[in-house]
Amino acid sequence: MRAYRMAAALAVLAALLFSTGSGLPFAAAEAPYNRAYYESRGEVVWEVPGNEKLVALTFDDGPDPEDTPRILELLKRYGARATFFVMGKKAVQHPDIVRREALEGHEVANHTFSHLVLRRSVPSGRIREEIVATQEAVAAATGQAPQLFRPPEGVFDPHVLEVIKREGLQTIMWSWHQDTHDWSRPGVNRIVKTVLGHIRNGDIILMHDYVHGPTQTVDALARILPKLTDEGYRFVTVSELLNRSRLVDKNND
Repeated sequence: MRAYRMAAALAVLAALLFSTGSGLPFAAAEAPYNRAYYESRGEVVWEVPGNEKLVALTFDDGPDPEDTPRILELLKRYGARATFFVMGKKAVQHPDIVRREALEGHEVANHTFSHLVLRRSVPSGRIREEIVATQEAVAAATGQAPQLFRPPEGVFDPHVLEVIKREGLQTIMWSWHQDTHDWSRPGVNRIVKTVLGHIRNGDIILMHDYVHGPTQTVDALARILPKLTDEGYRFVTVSELLNRSRLVDKNND
């Protein structure tokens, strides 16, 4: 991960200029340390820069019985793998969809049980309950517990991270320039423009397979997938992105 950390440290000052909605550029909103601090320690990942044209599509807040299957069909059509940060209570309600995600080669990750925003006022015991209940729900559906965790709304602090680390999970955010805001339904064109207009190797793209109201994500994805495929990008899971970076670092030793 050394090459990744060096690139991240160089980029962090520019990245701090970005402003996002649900996920922030997260620096001091809940924690006293900035992004460069967490990246240098390998505690939180926003993106994984590299020489290969690899990107990670991520979908939060599902599974949804209508939208998630439509997204899975699109991913299958283009041979794309993605990472689904699922809510535990929805995994309990729709274990068949979670099982399908895993069977079709996607990664299923933890997004808390009830989408509780993990502010510093939340006791450690409650945070652990949210995480463990989701781990158990995903394991019941797929036979394997998640390895990755994304805090709802991108909110965390050292207190939250300590609980996450004790549960053996890696915290994953998203590239600040790849927050599509699809949850707010800004228009299909705007979602597509955000992704295609800012694409970089190693991006972690934030989307949602559940939104309030009719989704625009599916139509946007139907335009994003063929375009990036034509440009030579491959869609991998977040863990695949991380493992590829570690392999490159090892080969450079």
